[in-house]
Amino acid sequence: MAKAQPVRAPRGGALTCRGWVQEAAYRMIQNNLDPDVAERPDELVVYGGRGKAARSWEAFHAILHELRQLDDEHTLLVQSGKPVAVMPSHPDAPRVLLANSLLVPRWATWEHFDALDRQGLMMYGQMTAGSWIYIGTQGILQGTYETLAALARKQGWEDLRGRLVVTAGLGGMGGAQPLAVTMNEGVCLCVEVDPHRIERRLQTRYLMDSCTDLDEALRRCRQACAQQRPYSVGLLGNAADILPQLLRRGEAIDVVTDQTSAHDPLHGYVPNRMTLDQALRLRQDDPARSTQEAMRAMREHCEAMVGLLRAGSTVFDYGNNLRGMARDAGFADAFAYPGFVPAYIRPLFCEGKGPFRWVALSGDAADIAATDAMILEMFGSEEPHLRRWIELAARQVAFQGLPARICWLGYGQRARAGLGFNELVRTGKVNAPIVIGRDHLDSGSVASPYRETEGMLDGSDAVADWPILNALINAVNGASWVSVHHGGGVGMGLSIHAGQVIVADGTPQAALRLQRVLTTDPLMGVARHYDAGYDEACRFAQGKGLHFPMPSRAPR
Repeated sequence: MAKAQPVRAPRGGALTCRGWVQEAAYRMIQNNLDPDVAERPDELVVYGGRGKAARSWEAFHAILHELRQLDDEHTLLVQSGKPVAVMPSHPDAPRVLLANSLLVPRWATWEHFDALDRQGLMMYGQMTAGSWIYIGTQGILQGTYETLAALARKQGWEDLRGRLVVTAGLGGMGGAQPLAVTMNEGVCLCVEVDPHRIERRLQTRYLMDSCTDLDEALRRCRQACAQQRPYSVGLLGNAADILPQLLRRGEAIDVVTDQTSAHDPLHGYVPNRMTLDQALRLRQDDPARSTQEAMRAMREHCEAMVGLLRAGSTVFDYGNNLRGMARDAGFADAFAYPGFVPAYIRPLFCEGKGPFRWVALSGDAADIAATDAMILEMFGSEEPHLRRWIELAARQVAFQGLPARICWLGYGQRARAGLGFNELVRTGKVNAPIVIGRDHLDSGSVASPYRETEGMLDGSDAVADWPILNALINAVNGASWVSVHHGGGVGMGLSIHAGQVIVADGTPQAALRLQRVLTTDPLMGVARHYDAGYDEACRFAQGKGLHFPMPSRAPR
């Protein structure tokens, strides 16, 4: 079944479904495929190379049909983007349960997944694509902002003023990088192989400028650094060409990272030594050679990053598995630079902090302004960096699809925010219910040894019990929909992760569910890091009076 016209979520206060929880799922899956949100909506691809919202257009329309009919005594089950059953449940149960790309470990390879995908038996859900809570590039923006701010503090800098950050990738996730750098007062040179992505980031104000010549791009960046002013430029080119050039020329670069789709050598990363059109044709005509060329290019890209590290740059991996692919391609020293979580973010995870996001189902930007004001009132005085973020985001972030916001909140804070949003709905201070979710990249919802759980203190990097426990407690406590995925942003065989979404509809019943879910969801992050022996988590648990049955196990 083909798509008839562009998909856009309904707006306003009128229901299409039989309740607001069902309506929220109905609107959010469509919002994921809004042309202003998704990377390739005609192919159901939301972001990340092949992260989809539904397995096929037939499955997409079937999901919408079932959501319109679904009552509060039943739950829809979705298996890798296909609705497979409507089961009896109860009003406090999730209205939708989703599982995406979950292969038995021995078969958890791209080759086996691709064979099933070609037969129409599976779909890659990425993280928030297949769990219907993608909010466009803003979804990773504050995480990137927080990471860069933490990097600056660790380097002894007040911020990134006068510092040059070189990176690559302006897709659905990577597109956040230039704005995150300029929000931290820095200068960003971002290499992107696709001119359409550069243009899109210019239109949405995530990027300030564009260029096709490396020397000119560097000249503009150096001038901005000298003048201590924020600046970003998208350079049309391939990172596997540009970064080795920077290394050979001895260019002084302060910070180097990457956000290309390196998790997927066939449908994500674009090999160098050919044009973009040639690379896209090669994918279609000779997938095996295309994969081989991408692996070679990723090795060259990573080798240049390690070279820049040794030349004095601060280099970190931003979670796209470039290091893993480069090592598989024969580069033994690919992990010479750290991942962003152990380098900068883990102390936040120890307090259950992570990317808390919400969406105004009304479609009215004024509703997000009301929630911004509430967040500032609740947390602005105790967390000045959060106040700065909300104020910057309100001025600089262009909405994609339904208006949304994100900010990093932790244990205790999320429940307060959720109940506050519910009160805004109850009192009519917003025009429709608020959907509350988060990235799967959260403190206690992922097992990903190359990213969120890289270098765990007790060596438990690959233990995947935690995201499953996270999904189970969220389902028990009444999240509106709950998902478990495999692969995410690092690729098949490399991660298991869980997501939850809950709706604030202004009712007392919703308040009870919000209190439960938004307490235990971040609490899982505290428990995970307490169990692994992190002092920060142990001190936080003690300060909050939290009880865990057994003492932390890692050596001190």
